[in-house]
Amino acid sequence: MRMIREIIFYKDYFDDFFETLTEKVKDKIDEVLFMMTILERVPTKFFKSIEGVKGLFEIRVEYESNIYRIFCCFDKGNLVVLFNGFQKKTQKLPVKELNKAKKIMEEYFNEQKKIDNGNKK
Repeated sequence: MRMIREIIFYKDYFDDFFETLTEKVKDKIDEVLFMMTILERVPTKFFKSIEGVKGLFEIRVEYESNIYRIFCCFDKGNLVVLFNGFQKKTQKLPVKELNKAKKIMEEYFNEQKKIDNGNKK
């Protein structure tokens, strides 16, 4: 099986969320993340872009009657960078979680820019 994408976790944002979950939910999330690494086209049931926020995506996981979302972005081609996650309890995307994801994504790319600029010297 060929890896199409690589997944990394940015800082502890994802881990902090993941550690609060039950083992069965963690297993389901692991399945979806594995699918992200091997499928050329990930179904929108599991992955979609966030409208109005350029470059931000959500990984969608359902387990029993619970819905979980993990924000992420792409970097350097096929690198998927995971940010914060949350359990979705309403129809609408929680503004607090969305704002947190946007802030983390901005922090990530600012950090990458500094690293890239440091390597050019």
